[in-house]
Amino acid sequence: MTESFEFHTPWMLWFLLALPVLLFIKGRTGRSASLIFSSTAIARDVAKQAKTRAGGFLFFLRLLALAALIIAMARPQIGKGHSEVEASGIDIVLAVDVSGSMAALDFATQSDLATRLDIVKRVINEFIEERPNDRIGLIAFAKEPFLVSPLTLNHDWLRRNLERLDLGIIDGAGTAIGPAIGMSANRLRDLPAKSRVVILLTDGEDTVGQLPPIAAAEAAESFDVKIYTIAAGKSGRVPMPRVDRMGVPVRDQSGNLIFTGQYGDSRVDEETLEKIAEVTNGKFYRATNTDELAKIYQDIDELEKTEVKLKHYAEYEELFFWPALLGLTLISLEQLLGNTRFKRLP
Repeated sequence: MTESFEFHTPWMLWFLLALPVLLFIKGRTGRSASLIFSSTAIARDVAKQAKTRAGGFLFFLRLLALAALIIAMARPQIGKGHSEVEASGIDIVLAVDVSGSMAALDFATQSDLATRLDIVKRVINEFIEERPNDRIGLIAFAKEPFLVSPLTLNHDWLRRNLERLDLGIIDGAGTAIGPAIGMSANRLRDLPAKSRVVILLTDGEDTVGQLPPIAAAEAAESFDVKIYTIAAGKSGRVPMPRVDRMGVPVRDQSGNLIFTGQYGDSRVDEETLEKIAEVTNGKFYRATNTDELAKIYQDIDELEKTEVKLKHYAEYEELFFWPALLGLTLISLEQLLGNTRFKRLP
């Protein structure tokens, strides 16, 4: 919230320029006047009755009173304003594969030994930061889908949940692409959004068979849900870290992953992912390294842009009462002093 001081009718302040003119006119002196007295004793008697310059002081009070009243008529006020951002109207669900194959190290470098999921989380975090005005939700899926975060504008809370996302939180022995699409579409179907988007990332193929991915995509399209699909990782033999019996990568005392020369097979169903994107008027992407993955999310960010509306509010506190009170007080004081005779005591 910001505060500012202003005048509602500032043109009234131009009348203040008349006050120096009045002061100048009052201060002008003409030729000295003279009276002829038969005796100087008469003049001495007059001088004894008033030894004050009350007239000049009263005129000064009158000018101050006029200045205060002019300021009051200009209506000084303190404005307290704030702005609110309306959501852009785009609702996004991020569906992320957390099956065991997401532990692969094909995105890693010598200086950054990280799993596919580690890299995906970093890129998604940057994507969330770039879209502060969108409601975003997060779904993880492996053998079954799991709601990590409902659609929210509280992106700090969303990123904290993203950070806690890890391999082993659900059974990683499978990839339920169809159910993941179904859960994502259900989260979006009844929301009054201008655009409903699912960004589905996987490094495998649907192995559950509970809900065929294409059928799920067709249902999503009937709810005006657009799906961007990302096939992540290289196909074929890929390096794998040491994992425990739950499929969770093992780390040393320093928190670093342990690679013992093990490899695993990686295969992604690009054909199905392409068909899902085509059915829902989305787009299919292929990412085999970190740079490609980051560029994909940047591209989706550019494709799903809309204007953000700002609402401005302002509350004003009127201050005219105080200069008006001062002006009236000065007028009353000037009248009181003007009606009082200042006489020299004998």
